[in-house]
Amino acid sequence: MHNLSIKKKPLKMISNICQKKKNRKKIVALTAYDASFAKILDGEVDILLVGDSLGMVIYGDQDTLSVTMSDMLRHTRAVARGCEKSLVVGDMPVGSFRVKTLALKNAKRFLKAGAGAVKVEGGREVLPVIKYLVKSGIPVMGHIGMTPQTAQKKGGFRVQGRIRKEAEKILKDAKALNEAGVFSIVLECVPKGLAKQVTRRVQVPVIGIGAGPDTDGQVLVSYDILGIQSQIKPKFLRRYANLERQIKRAVRNFSKDVEEKKYPANEESYF
Repeated sequence: MHNLSIKKKPLKMISNICQKKKNRKKIVALTAYDASFAKILDGEVDILLVGDSLGMVIYGDQDTLSVTMSDMLRHTRAVARGCEKSLVVGDMPVGSFRVKTLALKNAKRFLKAGAGAVKVEGGREVLPVIKYLVKSGIPVMGHIGMTPQTAQKKGGFRVQGRIRKEAEKILKDAKALNEAGVFSIVLECVPKGLAKQVTRRVQVPVIGIGAGPDTDGQVLVSYDILGIQSQIKPKFLRRYANLERQIKRAVRNFSKDVEEKKYPANEESYF
């Protein structure tokens, strides 16, 4: 087996995150896509996820399916440069973990880029890959429920687990991922009762997004909570700022000052 020497610092961060579940303390995670945001968020949250959601957030795509490994590695390097205290997790994009050997090669690239762990979408269908990565020394975060990379096959971006068959699959997937050795599981867009069951039945932390209040922690897209994308309005989202409005106001004030010849003033000029 290809053993990989993981830096001690990310392993300590992962250990601290897992300990939070045992101590019944909530885990906080946000997405980050660049060094500037990473520097602001670093240390304020436990996990900075370099999500393949950057396809939608940064590049304006309708889904995450066009995101490549090159995209993910470039943004992971940027986030890692701005991050010292939070655990950086790289999201493995669609097609990057089709087979075990490819998955390990790409996971190593993430760690080389500065990530402390990788996230893999899917349940039992990707179990051989996850087991292989874990045995190779790669810290893996699972992701089940509504998984954006396979959303089109499941009726689009909708709540999963409302019918018994779906709920049973999610529970079985969670247990399988737990036994495979993931250090945490992202549980997306499932009913709160099901999320509570999943959280109780696995030993690793369950981090919810649209999964109610009873998971071990929460993750959201940083742009969403800051109100930079006002057109995005999922039910589970709570906005903590309206930066879009503030940014527009600042830009309009700048434009006005330039047009009225108030900027730059003498104190902002060189002599």
